[in-house]
Amino acid sequence: MRVRMFLLAVIVGLSVGFIACTGNEANNANANANTNANVGGPQSQATPMTTPTPKYTEEQARTEREKAKANKETIGQSFEDAWIHAKIVAKLIGDTQTPERKINVDVVDAAVTLRGTVDTVEAKAEAGRVAKETDGVKKVTNQLKVLAPKATKASKNTNANKPE
Repeated sequence: MRVRMFLLAVIVGLSVGFIACTGNEANNANANANTNANVGGPQSQATPMTTPTPKYTEEQARTEREKAKANKETIGQSFEDAWIHAKIVAKLIGDTQTPERKINVDVVDAAVTLRGTVDTVEAKAEAGRVAKETDGVKKVTNQLKVLAPKATKASKNTNANKPE
């Protein structure tokens, strides 16, 4: 359990680092564009800046494959599959509606398969939405199973007192 929590913390840390790096570049580019727009001379329309995709290395892909294998998940051999896996897992960790630790994410040829059990239909739908909205994903197969709600002692007593 400690190893899994450590791995999750590493994934979150990497994701935050990627976001922080790309955010600074975009802010600097916007600041430069605004500065240049105020300089005298011909007025030109500012072109919208796109946020560059963070650099993802082969070493990170190899590490992601090792983590996935330890969690009985499958990642294809392509660099893109490892990157897609890392993004989905990080999003599921950050989403309070999805229990990431109960969801296995398999990625092969940009096709994602979600396996495991969740507590609610909403959690299943949210995990599917997160996977579908991830850049690079071509297909999502949501095989998550929803646990049947457990009857509470109070509901059993209520049912026992009902006249037939």
